[in-house]
Amino acid sequence: MNITVLGGGAWGTAIAISAARHHAPQSVCLWARNAKQIEALNIDAENKQYLPAIPLPDGLLLESDFQKALGCLGSDDVLVIATPMSGLSQILEHVLTQAKHPFNILYLCKGLEPHTALLPHQVLQRELAMHPTHRHAFGVLSGPSFAREVGEGLPCALTVASHQHEFCALVQRAFHHGNIRVYASDDLIGVELGGAVKNVLAIAAGIGDGLGLGLNARAALLTRGLAEMMRLVKAVGGKSETCMGLTGLGDLILTATGDLSRNRRVGLSLAAGQDLNQVLSALGHVAEGVLCANAVTDLAKRHHIEMPICTTVVEVLNGKLTVEQGVQVLMGREPKTES
Repeated sequence: MNITVLGGGAWGTAIAISAARHHAPQSVCLWARNAKQIEALNIDAENKQYLPAIPLPDGLLLESDFQKALGCLGSDDVLVIATPMSGLSQILEHVLTQAKHPFNILYLCKGLEPHTALLPHQVLQRELAMHPTHRHAFGVLSGPSFAREVGEGLPCALTVASHQHEFCALVQRAFHHGNIRVYASDDLIGVELGGAVKNVLAIAAGIGDGLGLGLNARAALLTRGLAEMMRLVKAVGGKSETCMGLTGLGDLILTATGDLSRNRRVGLSLAAGQDLNQVLSALGHVAEGVLCANAVTDLAKRHHIEMPICTTVVEVLNGKLTVEQGVQVLMGREPKTES
């Protein structure tokens, strides 16, 4: 099996390293659009910019030529898209324009398309409809996974979701090995929405911790945030029980409490009084919760779902509320029955 990973960021590098450790290294290719980045990866034998101090396996193919990166894939092979959600549509356009035959497309991005509030699989369906020459099987790989720990070979568990059972089985063969367990699901909506909403909730958790609101407050926030996630997933057509698994509760716990979480760091910095633009500039990486927060609440409004925590995060990010005012808004809500 050949595997090509598109995206030389932290997560793309980590998944390529993991795959190369458990397959013949020459069967795994990592592509980045910047030829200078590929040159640096070859010289340094590590990704000093995004995943420093984790060596690249000997034999891992490094490529900046897009056609060559796609050229090693056959119909039974896997193309992994490891770009941020904001770049999914563009990279799919390149893939589907240049593909010579069908192959399996696995995407790792978490979030919603900013201006349409489309889920990743809906973006892919839209792009496939415009390029009907080949029928590509596709699905998402998601779950509680910091790129650094995956790159270091530490244990983790992930979920692959697809409407095609054969695709899930293929991805399990490709990525389920000693350090990674891969579970299968047919709930694309639940898995993808969980990955989007948890990032917004992680910003809220970071704000709470940064303000010193305590562990009781964090537990309440995550529990009520999970309820918001479940309501939205059910309304959009997913399974609410998916939110209790790896891609919902599992990823929420990790992202809201782990010190490697970029979204949590955004919340901590906002609580310290920093300007959002300065926070994002200092971060140096994409914080998907910031990019998709408005889309999450837009989707909730479209389905008449109340999401007070996510809505408050949006108002803080948009400068309509201070972090202190956001806490007051949430704590001042009328008493309700727990649901």
